[in-house]
Amino acid sequence: MKKDMKILITGIKGQLGYDCVRELKERGYTNVKGIDIEDLDITDESAVHKFITEYNPDVVMHNAAWTAVDKAEQMPEKVYQVNALGPKYIAEACKEVNAKMVYISTDYVFDGKGESQFEVDDPKNGLSVYGKTKSQGEDFVTSAISNYFIVRISWVFGYNGNNFVKTMLKLGSRMSEINVVCDQIGSVTYTYDLSKLLCDMIETEKYGIYHATNEGMISWADFATEIMKQANLACKVNHVTTEEYKRLVPNQADRPLNSRMSKKSLDNAGFNRLPDWKDALNRYLHELEEK
Repeated sequence: MKKDMKILITGIKGQLGYDCVRELKERGYTNVKGIDIEDLDITDESAVHKFITEYNPDVVMHNAAWTAVDKAEQMPEKVYQVNALGPKYIAEACKEVNAKMVYISTDYVFDGKGESQFEVDDPKNGLSVYGKTKSQGEDFVTSAISNYFIVRISWVFGYNGNNFVKTMLKLGSRMSEINVVCDQIGSVTYTYDLSKLLCDMIETEKYGIYHATNEGMISWADFATEIMKQANLACKVNHVTTEEYKRLVPNQADRPLNSRMSKKSLDNAGFNRLPDWKDALNRYLHELEEK
């Protein structure tokens, strides 16, 4: 793979954008450009078209998104512009310059019913504004271009930005007990690990839809318990159901109870799965300590 390949990354200030730039530079790529909202408003169709056609990248890794799930319920129009129209405009511009596109999507495109693992081609039926708009973003990408990687992830944590792990560390250091949901089951995604997979992907032409999370299925309460254990915090984690939690903290978006996603598409394409979630958490806590 040519190391002077031009790679454009959106959402550079987010957890994943940060790690993608780091990984590409480690691999010796010399032509990596990271942008965020002050550089380009992805909801402005003509601005997107102008920026991408002038820059003329070989690859666009589109990580920017509206991810505030509860707040999204109050402003569906705005979220639609960011999560659905933004990817549409980027995909159309990618087609024009014949660039590969990576679009980061989410487990929230599914309704979370049942207990079996969702396959990449299962029917989508997002419960929330966030889930629905990310699903619409996927559809726009797949209808605009053929050279795409749509990668669905869940429960994300990384060095750069806020996430569940950082919240638990804060709460765990100042509270003796906390309530965490125990009936939403899924997998975590460490952006450091994911960035390696995404960089592997763009070095191929194995286009399609993939599920990519760290190995292992757990509940949020299991995750919180392991965070406390690995960080040596004495905070007790009380397991509560989603219904109980909604009574304690009202006005929340609906979240899928089942976020189990099958990795068959990764296996079939010959990509490596991400490491086990406990291992990922351990390395992440060390990363936070070091920095």
